[in-house]
Amino acid sequence: MSGEFCSFVVLHYGRWWNPAVEEQATDRAHRIGQLRTLNVHTLVTGGTIEDHIAQMHENKRGVAEIVSGDTQAALARMSDDDLHAVLDLGQGALA
Repeated sequence: MSGEFCSFVVLHYGRWWNPAVEEQATDRAHRIGQLRTLNVHTLVTGGTIEDHIAQMHENKRGVAEIVSGDTQAALARMSDDDLHAVLDLGQGALA
């Protein structure tokens, strides 16, 4: 079988708190495979800590887009509760 028909699969199933760690692992697989197809899957079971981390990742991406990209689109995708959680400093934060 010719190597050009092979593909790589990356499974993220133990979520990291920092989404950049998973992105780095995916990027590493892209570099290894270079011209081959890469399929990336993230396995999450609802109601678990991994589900919470996945939601946190989405919120972090939204904040990053607000800071560095299309601010209006990023704000439109965030729920009111998520936006409030990002902007809320909490009691004692300014003390």
